[in-house]
Amino acid sequence: MSFNTKLLHDHHAVEEKSGATLTPIYQSSAFSYETAEELEKVFMHSKPGFSYTRISNPTVAAFENRMTVLEGGLASVACASGMAAISNALLNIVQSGDEIISSSSIFGGSIDLFTDFEALGIHTVYVRGGSPEEYESKITERTKLIFAEVIGNPKLDVLDIRAVAKVAQRHQLPLIVDNTSTSAFVVKPLELGADIVINSSSKYINGSGNSISGVITDSGRFKWVLQRYPGFEKYKKYGPFAFIAKLRNGIFRNTGACLSQFNAYLNLLGIETLGIRMERECTNALKLATFPSPWHTTAKKQFNGCFGGILTFRAGSKEKAFQIMNQLKYGIIASNIGDTKLLVIHPASTIYANSTPAEKLLAGIHDDLVRVSVGLEDIDDVIQDFEQAIATNS
Repeated sequence: MSFNTKLLHDHHAVEEKSGATLTPIYQSSAFSYETAEELEKVFMHSKPGFSYTRISNPTVAAFENRMTVLEGGLASVACASGMAAISNALLNIVQSGDEIISSSSIFGGSIDLFTDFEALGIHTVYVRGGSPEEYESKITERTKLIFAEVIGNPKLDVLDIRAVAKVAQRHQLPLIVDNTSTSAFVVKPLELGADIVINSSSKYINGSGNSISGVITDSGRFKWVLQRYPGFEKYKKYGPFAFIAKLRNGIFRNTGACLSQFNAYLNLLGIETLGIRMERECTNALKLATFPSPWHTTAKKQFNGCFGGILTFRAGSKEKAFQIMNQLKYGIIASNIGDTKLLVIHPASTIYANSTPAEKLLAGIHDDLVRVSVGLEDIDDVIQDFEQAIATNS
């Protein structure tokens, strides 16, 4: 099956009991069984089933299955937000005294999270340039994973996934890739060697800006050597499902950052149009952008011909940036990406407001930078809108 057909038909069937063509919303906190023995088996994982929605739910499970197919993984876990997904994925691996190697040009919220990790004794080492050699130079005995975004947000630098994956493999480290800014329509990190992929599915997966959610998808390929990852000892028996089993029976279950059934349902609706939306948004973004990127060669090598729906520009000053944003007729000033509508934001004063000047510099954040998330509008209207906004403030 090709991309759009797979979205509609793979791991999606008519609901058996009712014949519903859409997965129903199972708006229930708990699920009953005829005998105590049956429920015990579900809790002990010797019988498939659902017990409590904080742990799992049929609607959420349907969304997780669709995401697993989309990313080409082994299994997925859906969380309450993209940040919950990042927190759960990383804390499922690291513990006090460990180090994370991360790209420096990541989402401001992720930088804030890594700062919070310091209080837990988990230190993050940032890579400035992004070359595979630099990632390798940062590895120490304390390093437990490598984390990066496919396209830095909003710096727009492009991760060479295959090259960095080879570095991670040489040192027996898992590579965790945030695919939010691209989605699996543009690139599938697991196919290029990443071990775990994370999506803030509030963005392109959902597509309409109506639900917050995040998803962790595991390839099942990484070998969790117990000498380096002792927390996996009791889960080694699950083989390739060790990461997911540990996650579901530990930090995910105990922190309670589960996805609501209704948001899962809205995501299931949104995911079916991901392909046609991304094709339009990437095409619009390419037409709106006029200058080449220094990372174009890397993007061209690993992407499918589309380069994402986000672009940035510098206005000359913070004041001019605000004036242009305020002058736009179609640009909605909002903190999100991947909507059907054109969205603009000033990152330095919003999503990076809590970052230090040094962190902003590493992430490519300038006071005059504007980030644009292109939507589904007719591109000629959008170009004219930017032309008038820029001309008014030139």
